[in-house]
Parts: sequence; structure tokens; C-alpha cells
Amino acid sequence: CSPECFQYRGTMDVFSKIARQQEGIFRLWRGTAASLALAVPTVGIYLPSYDLLRNWIEEYSDHSYPKLRPYAPLIAGSIARSLACITCSPIELARTRMQAFKQSSGGAKPPGMWKTMLGVLSSRQSISHPENLQTTRGYHLLWTGMGAQLARDVPFSAICWMVLEPTRRHLLGLLAGEQSNAAVIMGANFSAGFIAGVISSGATCPLDVAKTRRQIEKDPARVLSMNTRRILLEVWRNEGINGLFRGAGPRMARAGPSVGIVVSSYEVVKHIMHRKHAEL
Repeated sequence: CSPECFQYRGTMDVFSKIARQQEGIFRLWRGTAASLALAVPTVGIYLPSYDLLRNWIEEYSDHSYPKLRPYAPLIAGSIARSLACITCSPIELARTRMQAFKQSSGGAKPPGMWKTMLGVLSSRQSISHPENLQTTRGYHLLWTGMGAQLARDVPFSAICWMVLEPTRRHLLGLLAGEQSNAAVIMGANFSAGFIAGVISSGATCPLDVAKTRRQIEKDPARVLSMNTRRILLEVWRNEGINGLFRGAGPRMARAGPSVGIVVSSYEVVKHIMHRKHAEL
């Protein structure tokens, strides 16, 4: 396939070329196993940590520093997201590389999640400084791009929760009044999560571009020298503003429903568990 096969002009062009020129329509679901393996621990760490931290900060601000209370979602979201990103960064790296895999003319099959992670560890490409070879083989390579991921996810989380919390409170006040049930909680949280996800994903799209390019880079020497600021400057010089916001549409279309589903499901489960506990 010519290099033009991997040059995309838009979302529908991506769908068409991937389905026609590579392994068919199921190529669009590559990395699903890694995504599921990533989602469970990420959500399991992220949302409970956010709840605990937000409640603690609000309680502390009520007693000691009232001006801090409006910023509780921002601080709690940033810290909770950092914990989740650091813990799950190797799985995120595997998922990104699996989705970016290009099938060679030899017909090599795309690697699975574990094989992708082992491939990162067993990299034997020569680099200009042989004394760095042992370093490039270290386990720390599984956290390649973690800085770029934190630079993307921490602002995303901070913006998301700062938008979501007041929107959720407003919607719950309109829909529920004094009474709330699972349907109202799900509707209010999904709507607030959808709005917050779209806004925060659009605002942080350049950081997502930097994270993706950092994680799909195969040259070990270049990997060691790359950072988020350098990648963003390089994209700006070569591709302009369009390069920084490339993929913003699909990212926003994914983030809105994703945040809405995760937050609403989590809050409904909390509501049911609290109600069952109160009945005991």
C-alpha cells in the first residue's frame, strides 16, 4: 500500500481506508481488549479516589478555608486522575500502539496486548549512544508517554469536573427537587457528563495529539528526547493549528457519551447501594 493509504482527510476517510485497505471492518475494533483491560482499573481507581478526595477537601474547606470549596472538584479530579494514569500507563501504551499498528506487506498479524508490551521491553533497535542501550530496554519504557498522558489527562479531568459538578447539581435540582430515583440520577449525570466530556476533550485535544505521537514513536533515541512541549512546537511548525486539533471531532464524539455513561452508571450504583444499606 502506498504512503497515501495512511494519510487521512477526515473521520469518514479514516473509516473507509481502514476497512478497505487493511483487515476489514473489524480493524476498527482493534485494541478493544486493551481498552477494556484499561477501563476497569482506571475507573476503579479514578472515581472512588475522586469521591474521597472531594469529600475530604470540602469538609476541610468548610471548617478551615471556605474559599477552597469551589476548587474541590478541580483539585480532587487532578489528583485522582494522576493516580489512575500512573497505575495504568503501560496498558494505555499497549492500547495506543495496537490501534496504530500498520499491517506490513508480509501479512504480519497485529500483536495482542501482552505481546505489544513485551515488544516494548525487548526493543533492540540500535541508537546513536550504545551506552544508553540498557536504559532503553528497562521496564520504564512501559511508561513511555506517561508525561504526555498526564499533561493531557490531568487538565482534562480538572476541566471535566469543574463543568460537571455545577451542571449536575443544577440538573438534579430541576429534575429531582426533594425526591430522587435511579432514573433521575442517571439522566442528570449522563447529561452533565456528556456536556463536560465534550468541552474538556475539545480543550485538551492538542495534548492528546502530543500523547499519541509520543507513544507510537518507534525510534528509541527519539523516544528518549521527546517531550510534550517539543512535540507541540513541532506540530505547530509543520502542520499549524489544524495539526494541533487533528482528530478533535472523533475525540469529542467519543468523550461525551463515554464520560456520561461512566459517571451516570457509577452514581446509580452508589444510589442503589446507599438505599440498600439504609434499608438494613
